[in-house]
Amino acid sequence: MANRVFQGVVYQMKDTIGRTAGVVDETGTVVSCTDLAQIGEVHEEFLTDPMGAANDKFAKGGYSYHLFSSGRRNEYAAFVEGADGEAAKLAAIVAISLQNILQYHDEKFDKSNFIKNIVLENILPGDIYAKARELHFATDVARVVLLIRVTSGNDISAYDIVNGLFPDKQKDFVFNVNESDTVLVKEIKRGIDEKDIEKLAASIVDTLNGEHYIKTVVGIGTPIYNIKDLAASFKEAQIALEVGKVFDSEQAIVNYNHLGIARLIYQLPTTLCEMFLKEVFNHGSIDSLDEETLFTIQRFFENNLNVSETSRGLFVHRNTLVYRLEKIKKLTGLDLREFDDAIVFKVALMVKKYLNSNPVKY
Repeated sequence: MANRVFQGVVYQMKDTIGRTAGVVDETGTVVSCTDLAQIGEVHEEFLTDPMGAANDKFAKGGYSYHLFSSGRRNEYAAFVEGADGEAAKLAAIVAISLQNILQYHDEKFDKSNFIKNIVLENILPGDIYAKARELHFATDVARVVLLIRVTSGNDISAYDIVNGLFPDKQKDFVFNVNESDTVLVKEIKRGIDEKDIEKLAASIVDTLNGEHYIKTVVGIGTPIYNIKDLAASFKEAQIALEVGKVFDSEQAIVNYNHLGIARLIYQLPTTLCEMFLKEVFNHGSIDSLDEETLFTIQRFFENNLNVSETSRGLFVHRNTLVYRLEKIKKLTGLDLREFDDAIVFKVALMVKKYLNSNPVKY
C-alpha cells in the first residue's frame, strides 16, 4: 500500500526534479521511481551501506540516498540521480516529503486496526491506553457502534459503500467482521439525541437498498464515552440484531436501548423460560391456540385491550370478539380483558417466540 502512495508522489515530482528519482526498500529493491522501467530492480551498491548506519545520507553508484521511515528503524531510502550537492538536497526533500506521507498513512492504518482490535477484544485492556497514546488517539470522545448486516443483495461490497459514506478516517472507522457484517464506529456529539443516530442508520439502509439494491439491517449499540467500552457497544449491536430478528423481523433499524422487555427475555436462560410457560399455561398449552385466535390476540393488544376498537378493526361483531376472549380464558385460564392477565399473556407469547427462534447468545 505504501509503495503505491510513494509512486503517486514521486511520479508527480518527475518534471520538478528533472532527474531520475525514486525509493528503495531495505533490500535495495526499487519500489517506486520516476523511470517506471527501474521498478523491481536492485541497487546492489545501496546494500554496502546498510539501513541503520550512522550516516543517514550518502552517495553510491551514481545516486544520492537519504534514509527515512515512519518509525525508529529506517525502512526506505529516497534516491536521486547524481552524486553532487544538488542531488543530495533533492534526495533529502523527497525523503522528508515521503516520510511525512508514510507516517500519516501508517498512523491511519494503525488507528483502524487499533479500533478493530478493541471492538473484537483482540487487545488486552491494559494495552489500550498505551497504544492510544502511541497513536495520539483520543480515548474520551463520544462514539457509537453500528453493525450493518447484509440480508440479501448483489455482488457489490457493502463495506466499500459504507466506507465511502464516511470519508473522515481520523474520526470514523469502518471494517468487516465477516462476509455479511460491516462495523461502523462513528464519532458523535456528547448528549446526541438517539433519534439522530437512528436517522444516520436509516440513511445507510436507504443508500444500500435504494441505490445498490443491498438489503440490510442495522443494530445500534449504546453510545460510549471511553474507548475501552467499544467492545461492549459492539456486543449490544449484535444482540439488537438478534433480538430484532426474533421479535420484530420487519424492522430495519434496531436500537439496543429501545428493545424494552424483549431485551430482558433474550437474556433469560431457556430452562427458566420453559418453566415460566408451564406455570402460566397450567390449564392448557399455548400451542392449542390456532392462527385466527393468535391474530385476534395480537389485534387486541394493539388496540390497548379495547373490545370495541378491536372488533371494528377485525370487522366482527363485539359479541363475537367477547366469545373468542372467553374461549381463550377457558383454554389458558387467563382473561385478556384483565390488565394483569394480559401482561402475563403478552410476555408468555414473547417467551414462546424466543424459544422457537433457537437463540444465539453473545
